[in-house]
Amino acid sequence: MTTRPDTYDVVVIGGGPAGENAADYAIRGSDRTAAIVEHELLGGECSYWACMPSKALLGPGAALAGAAGLPGASERLDATVPDSSAVLRWRDTVTHGRDDSSQVEWASGAGIEVIRGHGRIVGEREVIVGERRLRARHAVVVATGSTPTIPPITGLREARPWTSRDATNLVDIPERLVVVGGGVVACEAATWLLDLGVAELTLVVRGDRLIPWAEPVVGERVAAGLTGRGAVIRFGAQIAAVDRPESADTGYGHLHGGPARVRITDGARADEVMVDEILVAAGRRPATAGLGLDSVGLDDSSPLVVDDHMTVPGHPWLYAVGDVNGRVALTHMGKYQGRVAGDVIAARADGTSIDGPRFTAIADRDAIPQVVFTRPEVSSVGRTEAQARDDGLDVVVTETPISVAGSYLVSPDYSGHAKLVIDAAREVIVGATFVGADTAELVHAATVAIVGEVPLERLWHAVPSYPTVSEVWLRLLEGLR
Repeated sequence: MTTRPDTYDVVVIGGGPAGENAADYAIRGSDRTAAIVEHELLGGECSYWACMPSKALLGPGAALAGAAGLPGASERLDATVPDSSAVLRWRDTVTHGRDDSSQVEWASGAGIEVIRGHGRIVGEREVIVGERRLRARHAVVVATGSTPTIPPITGLREARPWTSRDATNLVDIPERLVVVGGGVVACEAATWLLDLGVAELTLVVRGDRLIPWAEPVVGERVAAGLTGRGAVIRFGAQIAAVDRPESADTGYGHLHGGPARVRITDGARADEVMVDEILVAAGRRPATAGLGLDSVGLDDSSPLVVDDHMTVPGHPWLYAVGDVNGRVALTHMGKYQGRVAGDVIAARADGTSIDGPRFTAIADRDAIPQVVFTRPEVSSVGRTEAQARDDGLDVVVTETPISVAGSYLVSPDYSGHAKLVIDAAREVIVGATFVGADTAELVHAATVAIVGEVPLERLWHAVPSYPTVSEVWLRLLEGLR
């Protein structure tokens, strides 16, 4: 017997922020229908295993560090490290205890049906979920995100190491920990794990600096912040083997068995350390496996390549947003792509033009903002100096320590750095980096300047408020006179 398909205008596979935005924008203000297929929790990685719990874990330590550096506040502190039990309770509040009922309520209010299960494409505009067959009148959107990678190291997979999901949902706090990786996840996790009481923390980094895609000053400052709090960083190193005789699937955030022996090599030496847990933060890959992409002639082992309308070339009904397309693995950029895709789907359904900038994802190329919530905090947008030179631009750089009245009032011992990368031919900013406490709030001004291609002469009239850390903008512009 052939099952009659349930028909919607839009079917989205993956219920994270990118997929939610695509569904919402595609049907908002219309009589179109949408369904989101989600096999875990509506809200996705960001809400329960990444952005939200990680920032909840980082916030208390940052607040205490800020208070400890400010006279009048430091004298009132009874401790300079957070209460770990209270921090974990706060994390659980932020993630709603991994209960997605409020997200489902939002979807229902937006006119979106949530379908539980694993979605698999079986043909043009057709998706199977369990025994249900769904058909999309206009579009299928893939928004399945990414999954962590485990390097092929002897004994590592058998040791059942932690991934980012365990680190953000930790229940047991290991006394001794090895972190594999030197990127954003590794550095942020190391920050909150030190806050929560990890006594011996070692980062094993294959390269020669942390957060290697950023300006060199970023890696230097973040490394100094971590080592100043007791972390050991092994650059140019890798794990050769892991031996954990007693490993067990104990659930997110619990120690996954007994102690592990980890062999670390760095070219000059090899040694072994005993640890209570291993955290692998060595990258992620697009979650394309098992989606049935081969049924429509696509490779299910690679990112789902899209054009700037978020459409898969040769498949005008198929869209991909967020980590799964391999463009930018950041939640806010996935949400941005979801908005673009939703607008494109809506316009095509209405038979209207998609020629305007609203229907093209241009920020993905040269105006990607990011904040790394380490201590010190890092915020950046656009190109680094090296990237701009590689792109053939005539580059001018202005940089300065962040030492203004506003930063002194944050802390008399404030230490920070700011850098702008200028396209000399056009006299516009193409990149900006800020390192230091409270710099996350500086990056959007830089993002607007880059996206708007605001001339430097015009920026002279964007007067920063006094006394704020944003006064550094004046110092940077003065460096160009």
